[in-house]
Amino acid sequence: MEELHSETQKAEPEPSPKIIGLTGGIGSGKTTVAHFIEEFGFPVYYSDDRAKTIVNDSEELKIKIKGLLGEQAYDSNGLYDRKYVAEKVFNNKDLLHELNEIIHPAVKIDFEEWLKKQTKYLVFKETALLFELKLNRQCYKSLLVTAEDNIRTKRVMDRDGKTYREVESVMEKQMPEKDKIKLADCIIYNNTNLEDLKEQTERIVFSIE
Repeated sequence: MEELHSETQKAEPEPSPKIIGLTGGIGSGKTTVAHFIEEFGFPVYYSDDRAKTIVNDSEELKIKIKGLLGEQAYDSNGLYDRKYVAEKVFNNKDLLHELNEIIHPAVKIDFEEWLKKQTKYLVFKETALLFELKLNRQCYKSLLVTAEDNIRTKRVMDRDGKTYREVESVMEKQMPEKDKIKLADCIIYNNTNLEDLKEQTERIVFSIE
């Protein structure tokens, strides 16, 4: 029987990782869930953290952001002034949209470069604006971390030292939880304790096929 030469044999293509979009509103416990996912051996891309790095590293973005928000968008050391920017866009949806149009394409490219290096069958993309920016359409599944509003509010007040009204003001700007729940493929309810949160996370993560 004639043997096949190696050059005529077609190698099986490497399967692409399935992207799971991970999201949750302020005080939901999204970051804690992301850390649990990493403990279980799956890589997590932290979109919001990467965005903070990219706006400082990219000269092109610096020029565009200063053009949109003014020179004060960066401090005297040339670093992105998050407090100033947040105040500028907080009550201005159009300005926030324009800022997102500058930052998110750069994050998308960064994520794609990160994705090429991954070898696990599942990868998780953590982002606060998964549904708002319709990024869930680019994901295999979406995973929402949620909790009752009063629990989320207390967590943020305790964590950040904010007043009730300050937290409420932030939450009012975010997509309502009931709308996110309708859009999510998988939901983790973080209303009790860390042990329960970890158990829910493990069960859901390993049930994704």
